Amino acid sequence: MEQPIPMRNADITSRKPIHALTPLICFLLLITGCTRIFFPGNVQETQSTQPITASSADHTISQIQGAGHRSPFESLTVDNVRGIVTAIRADGFYMQSILPDDDPATSEGIYVYQGLVPAVRPGDEILVSAMVEEIAAEEDNPNTLTITQLSYPETEILSRNNPLPSPTVIGQGGRLPPTEVISHNEQAGLSGDRALDPLTAGLDFYESLEGMLVQVNNAVVVGATNRYKEIVILPDDGAWAGLRTPRGGIVVQEDDFNPERIILDDGLRDLPFVQVGDYAVKPIIGVMDYTFGNYKIQPIEEVAFTSGGLQPSDPLAPVEPGQIRVASYNVNVLSALDTDRIATLADHIVTWMGSPEIIGLQEVADNDGVAGLLDVSADQSYQSIIEIITKIGGPRYDYVDIDPLPDQDGGVPGANIRVGFLYRLDRGLSLAEAHHGDSHTTVRVLNQGGIPVLSLNPGRIDPTHPVFTNSRKPMVATFLINGQPLIVINTHFNAKGADTGLFGAVQPPVLHSEAQRLGQARVVHDFVASILAIDPHSQVVVLGDLNDFHFSPPVKTVKGDFLHNLIETLPVEERYTYIYDGNSQVLDHILVSDSLKGRLNSLDILHLNSEFDYRRQFSDHDPVVATFDFE
Repeated sequence: MEQPIPMRNADITSRKPIHALTPLICFLLLITGCTRIFFPGNVQETQSTQPITASSADHTISQIQGAGHRSPFESLTVDNVRGIVTAIRADGFYMQSILPDDDPATSEGIYVYQGLVPAVRPGDEILVSAMVEEIAAEEDNPNTLTITQLSYPETEILSRNNPLPSPTVIGQGGRLPPTEVISHNEQAGLSGDRALDPLTAGLDFYESLEGMLVQVNNAVVVGATNRYKEIVILPDDGAWAGLRTPRGGIVVQEDDFNPERIILDDGLRDLPFVQVGDYAVKPIIGVMDYTFGNYKIQPIEEVAFTSGGLQPSDPLAPVEPGQIRVASYNVNVLSALDTDRIATLADHIVTWMGSPEIIGLQEVADNDGVAGLLDVSADQSYQSIIEIITKIGGPRYDYVDIDPLPDQDGGVPGANIRVGFLYRLDRGLSLAEAHHGDSHTTVRVLNQGGIPVLSLNPGRIDPTHPVFTNSRKPMVATFLINGQPLIVINTHFNAKGADTGLFGAVQPPVLHSEAQRLGQARVVHDFVASILAIDPHSQVVVLGDLNDFHFSPPVKTVKGDFLHNLIETLPVEERYTYIYDGNSQVLDHILVSDSLKGRLNSLDILHLNSEFDYRRQFSDHDPVVATFDFE
């Protein structure tokens, strides 16, 4: 759940409308025609019979927008900017040129900010005189790009009820966005003197359409409706897009973060709840906007989708005799208070995952969860899960847990999320005997006659190391499978929230959070190395939410020269456990030592959450399940 999700706030700037009011205001203006009630004096209405020529305006929108990310007229006043009103918001309106130029780098649309409900309507032909400003949606975020806008205008209405300019088609029959490069590394998004490169850089492509009417045909969903009521789509049913998943998404690759993805926002029209693979029933028309680190289309007409029929992954068959199943699941701040969600998790474990012998859980909260009281124990959270599993016919489980120090492990304040294990009691599985570790004592690997033995079981791996400050501490436990030791390390590395965005002003994006993950990865790597130095044939599993991709430096560091990332046994198009801004990506991993790699029977990612709208998700992660042959 800890991808960099920027905070949304309807009142963060004057440009962000109050969504609940905007459609109502638009409707009232359209049916009443009361253009002078709100703002007497700043709007003049005339009837123009003058033919439209280039000299009809002192400045054109394309001149104001310019061929860069910032206007060449920034902080200057422009007069008699001519255009057609295309859409209104609670504090202003969009307008678009009547006579466009032939330069694909210069936008023909612009936002006009009034600060109050505008007295113009879509279809009005107008002249505007105003100051040109570059406005950041997040004023305190140096990584956000700016929107070019005309501020506090004097507006003259020349005529009404004109047809809107034809929208620019994004996709086949129109303009194709780049499908691999978001921004060339040498480009700086905030530079005002660099010409856009809309043909090869995705960031520049969308900037060149800022404020314009655009159209997407045959849209298919690759990112389900999120909690901000955003939907991510591909044009043309994804025909020319990058690598697609078998279930309809689009996959992140090492050098391709899919700039062809298009986000729909609900600033002007409400959006439906959709899943990956759903498709639009008609073309989507809206204005190109930029908010909270992403270019987005604000539809100006109702948007409707038809279901693509996506269903959760098929349940796994129960393990056969001689097999052992190990799983990893981020349970998204689950506490004893979440009774409905606990029932869902129990169903996922028994029905879909086939009741794995060992389940590494991340984000188990304390008993009172987000209530944030003084309790750090999670015993009731685990017991509630175990009781429901038994109640629905699953096997008996026990749990392994170490309470953290209060509010020292990051995540939601007061929830005290941590990693832990459930393990079955009916398959010859037991926890090796040793002293139980605590929040601050480091577990050591002892050499007992050539056999690596943990000094604590379970124990925390170097919990006082600076790389684990305000982050979850990895926990290790030795399980005995019919007497054979199996050492399992559960990890939850720090999140990506500090990183700059893919479509931000800093290019290339700066991965501020990666340094801490790299440090955490080295600690885990060295711990595994100490085990294998005693016995190279040790059976070791490293699992969990590593908060990074299989091709990333932190995950490669954990892997080193002696672990195998089982995610890499899957075809590239199947490597995803999480979807962020429409990008299907893998954050959850199971890595194993040589002796276990040879025992691997199957690796499965069960898509139960990430592809469905946020109301239907138990978690924002999908579980990963590995089945091994032990005979």
